[in-house]
Amino acid sequence: MELTAAELTILGLVIEKPMHGYDLEHVIELRGIRQWTDIGFSSIYYLLTKLEKRSLVQASEPRAGGKSRRVYHATPEGRDAAARNALAFIAEARPVPQPFLAGLANLPLLTEQEFVEALRVRLAQLDAQIAAIEGAERSQVPLPQAAREVFSYSLSLMKAERSWLAIRVQAPND
Repeated sequence: MELTAAELTILGLVIEKPMHGYDLEHVIELRGIRQWTDIGFSSIYYLLTKLEKRSLVQASEPRAGGKSRRVYHATPEGRDAAARNALAFIAEARPVPQPFLAGLANLPLLTEQEFVEALRVRLAQLDAQIAAIEGAERSQVPLPQAAREVFSYSLSLMKAERSWLAIRVQAPND
């Protein structure tokens, strides 16, 4: 059973610790998960419902007199599907849509000045993202191994892009 990246992310978080939707939102915010996946607040319950219909998670009924939040737990089938999909996502090099490359492919439409200015804007945004992710990482010690690896990989990619951008801003025709 193939999962989307968003489904696998939600399922993985529920496997890490049974949670309700607001807990998931909090973890997604804390770990900066929206930097690398398209999980909006409104899609959390949609994804949980999809996973529940596929018997990958089950929800416990709320306690009598308590808040009406359903806590989601992974099923054995959910754990198996998550493990298979995580392995495939890690092992298989898949193309990742990158709008930045579409912009570069259309450089003849821009002046050199426009191109350099766009790179400077992107560089400033990337610096802010790197600082935010490093801050999020430092604020959550100790982190589960999975979160540490996501932070490490994300920061490595961002720093590599930052290095490329810094060189291009200085010498755009090279």
